Amino acid sequence: MPELPEVETVANGVHARVHGQTVVSLSTSNKPQTFKSSPEHIAETLTGSRIERVYRVGKTIVVDLIRNGKKAQFLVHLGMTGRLLVSEPDVPVPPHTHAILSLSGGRELRFVDARRFGRLSVLTPSEQAAGAYIGPGKEPLQISLPEFIALFHGRRTPIKAALLNQSLLHGVGNIYADESLFRAGVRPKRQAARLTRAELARLREALITVLTHAIELGGSSVSDYVDADGVRGFFQLEHRVYMRTGQPCLICGTPIKKIVIGGRSTHFCPVCQR
Repeated sequence: MPELPEVETVANGVHARVHGQTVVSLSTSNKPQTFKSSPEHIAETLTGSRIERVYRVGKTIVVDLIRNGKKAQFLVHLGMTGRLLVSEPDVPVPPHTHAILSLSGGRELRFVDARRFGRLSVLTPSEQAAGAYIGPGKEPLQISLPEFIALFHGRRTPIKAALLNQSLLHGVGNIYADESLFRAGVRPKRQAARLTRAELARLREALITVLTHAIELGGSSVSDYVDADGVRGFFQLEHRVYMRTGQPCLICGTPIKKIVIGGRSTHFCPVCQR
């Protein structure tokens, strides 16, 4: 599933290519799993609206729209295999394309999702005001150290599970939790509440560093992920533990281990992480 860096990369790429353009028309596949709002409501909201901004909140791509002075938002969640592609109209439409936005600039914004775990929806003004799509989690790239420490106070769950809890932190997934814990020297099974202030400070710094560098490299392409132009990311070349089971640790040479925490595969070095 695309995580924060991948979603940020896609949102930034789409914004650079389509902001300021108007949605001329919308066609959909009408597959029910794909739509949280009805296709008719989405089409009514988008058609004739100008795209003001495209950005990320957590793992959701948010498209700010305006038409006749009225604002709306189009939300895209990529799910497991979703892609949001900016394409020329003469480029063949990929299989499993569930929405095509024809834009005033002549190009198309296409949502492609083979497994149909992604979701498309629009928000009413009242839902926007309530922050319906945001949830209670903190943005990991913006959180202060006191806020970060407070998240894990009294939590008896493994720190890996706590990092994946979207009600605590937005957008952190399996790849970046493993990579951040390795760089911070913290074992993923450690109880969150038992980490010291110094360990949590290292973990926060590692998390911000890893996420920022992953965004710079266009995210990690370990499965279906590509950016708005259909180009794969490069951060998978920087992975130090994720999916490296049995390979030597890049620091100490000890074979990387894999365990399961909260149903998620978890990779770590038994020597470098304590």
